[in-house]
Amino acid sequence: MALTRNADAVAPVRSSGPISIWMARHASTSLASIGRLFRHPLSSMMIVLVIAVTLALPAAINLVVKNARSISGGWDNALDFSVFLKQELTESEAEALGRLMEQRADVDSVTFISASQALGEFKEQSGFGAALDQLPDNPLPHTLVVRPGAGNTAASMALLHEELENLPETEYVQVDTEWVQRFHAILDIVRQAILIGAALLSIAIIVIIGNTIRLDIENRRDEIEVTKLIGASNAFVRRPFLWTGFWYGLFGGLMALALVYYGLFLLQGPVARLAGLYQSNISIAAMSLAEAAAIVGLGVFLGLFASWFTAARHMRRIEPR
Repeated sequence: MALTRNADAVAPVRSSGPISIWMARHASTSLASIGRLFRHPLSSMMIVLVIAVTLALPAAINLVVKNARSISGGWDNALDFSVFLKQELTESEAEALGRLMEQRADVDSVTFISASQALGEFKEQSGFGAALDQLPDNPLPHTLVVRPGAGNTAASMALLHEELENLPETEYVQVDTEWVQRFHAILDIVRQAILIGAALLSIAIIVIIGNTIRLDIENRRDEIEVTKLIGASNAFVRRPFLWTGFWYGLFGGLMALALVYYGLFLLQGPVARLAGLYQSNISIAAMSLAEAAAIVGLGVFLGLFASWFTAARHMRRIEPR
């Protein structure tokens, strides 16, 4: 019986393209790599936890600096001068001087605080009212709180400060927000220290992951030799170790986020009580989406870099005999 070709027969399925094959191989390798991690849950969890704590530490400190800067940000707008007048000045003379200052173009407002008013506020806030009542005279001077105008520049502010100090009625001039400027300078130093610490901790993560990958390579040395013996390239052999580093970095970054957010959750109660005591609306500023993504991205990058560097370094030393 002669065989006839059926024109309607289904043609054989063509093989997938190179991109599909590449993606399928990476998907298979990634699943195999994560399977190896779950087969050793205790050791894998310890490594992930170390990475998470290392990433969470600078992130948490940076969050503290961010909240401190946001809380003190509104204080910069109240750059007032407290002008303490000489003791021999009477109340009427001090009030007249305040009205004269208020007429200046570079001054927005002047608030007069009499010596008796200042002493009363100090008694109420300090709790030493009974002791202060024993004083023969009021030791506090009259005070003028001078608020500069909004159009002042740094040079005009310095000139105003100098002119207020040179007044014959002035005993001492205090810039009320100098401590805020010092506080911001300290925050800048802390931020720089965070960057340096984060760089050192990143090196620690690279060493941790690299050492783990090195031990994994040594444990699979025979498997690597056999794979190379049948013609596998270094890139093919290196692929599962890259995925191992990827999973370490990803899980470490996600756990770091969990630790930071859990810390924020624990602080919600104390911060709310503190805000209630000061009758303020203080609230904790959480991490932005970009900052959270940066932590996870940094963990993934460090995991990939450490695994690639270690695998590339040790893979050249392993050749089939």
